[in-house]
Amino acid sequence: MIKIALPKGRIAQESLALFERLYEGNFVFDDRKLILEHKDFTFMLVRSQDVPTYVVHQAADVGIVGLDVIEEQQVNVVRLLNLGIGKCKVVVGSPKGKILDYQKPQLKIATKMPHITRKYFANKAVSIESLKLYGSIELAPLVGLSDGIVDIVETGNTMAQNNLKIDEVIMESSAYLIANRNSFYEKKEFILALYDKLKEILNQG
Repeated sequence: MIKIALPKGRIAQESLALFERLYEGNFVFDDRKLILEHKDFTFMLVRSQDVPTYVVHQAADVGIVGLDVIEEQQVNVVRLLNLGIGKCKVVVGSPKGKILDYQKPQLKIATKMPHITRKYFANKAVSIESLKLYGSIELAPLVGLSDGIVDIVETGNTMAQNNLKIDEVIMESSAYLIANRNSFYEKKEFILALYDKLKEILNQG
């Protein structure tokens, strides 16, 4: 039996669709249930940001989660495979009609991803104050809380609707298959079989 942590939402649905192609049958969570047992798998639905925690502490053997979450949390897991689903970008954004002035003594940047944000601006030798927010990031520069934001975008429509523009792309992200280091050795044959099957089906397109 292998335990798999999935992030709620689109990535979970796309991941289960992959498993349906691999192992045939319906991989569907019952209404409001957070655990799905099917053949040799136990799937659990958790918040995206919690997937690495479940994997690191071996509550799950493997997980599927965005590269942005892995990079932000800097967790000690085995990165197995880029699944190419849940594609998005981590970007720097600011109000339209204004230039994000990198010459300011210190920029205020609102974000859910302070680690990625600090690392990016440090590499540019730009001093920032990182303001950690948990939602409605786009609002911050519109009401004077910050000069700009670092956020995830899929299409950029939400930013555009809020009169913001994309200044720079920090990274491209998609969902990765990750594994707990101990589980990888204890269940190596099973996990590598899953890895090989996923890789084969992804190559088929």
